Amino acid sequence: MRLRLPHLAATALATLISCNTAWADEVQVAVAANFTAPIQALAKDFEKDTGHKLVAAFGSTGQFYAQIKNGAPFEVFLAADDSTPAKLDSEGDSVKGSRFTYAIGTLALWSAKPGYVDAQGAVLKKNEFQHLSIANPKAAPYGLAATQVLDKLKLTEATKAKIVEGQNITQAFQFVSTGNAELGFVALSQIYKDGKIDNGSAWIVPADLHDPIKQDAVILNKGKDNPAAQALVEYLKGPKAAAVIKSYGYEI
Repeated sequence: MRLRLPHLAATALATLISCNTAWADEVQVAVAANFTAPIQALAKDFEKDTGHKLVAAFGSTGQFYAQIKNGAPFEVFLAADDSTPAKLDSEGDSVKGSRFTYAIGTLALWSAKPGYVDAQGAVLKKNEFQHLSIANPKAAPYGLAATQVLDKLKLTEATKAKIVEGQNITQAFQFVSTGNAELGFVALSQIYKDGKIDNGSAWIVPADLHDPIKQDAVILNKGKDNPAAQALVEYLKGPKAAAVIKSYGYEI
């Protein structure tokens, strides 16, 4: 026996399905590696609160810039600096007026060994370690900040032969976490949660030892007509997202 819905009920059901489909947009996001944990924490609430789905790819800001210029399908870019989104803006690759600073990053010198790194970073000046991990300064803003710290402390030459360079801040972190480097410069967000260092030992690098790590977001041209892209940018500006971002050691 074939069940037939009354006309009004069928119309209502079709409208409901149509509305849900309209809200269930997907946004492709290029996310700087340092922001991996925060965006993963934010994604579920974003999807729950807006109905949109966030699909993230993680990597270095410099690598993402090259991919975007080569036509990668990203719709929103969460960079680890402010200069790369500004460059995309000036080159006509992003939606004018969409760029904003979503976080200000903090650099940390970290070791997986408890007690190895002191709270003043004196271990760096003692220079008794064998390997110091940093992210590629040409592609990753946190790597550039690390080189600025070494310059400021006049340790560039002394540590030159000990540098282990990761392609991005995630790989720099992995070198330390696996013991391939005794210590390294990482993003505080990688080792910090709810107001404390999650594991190992660290020196939170004073902000005056490097240029500010202002992290900007921008809607790319491919996301111009995607409601989910606009929704994500607005969500990141809101108080709920700000609380999560701050919990990972960023300033807003």
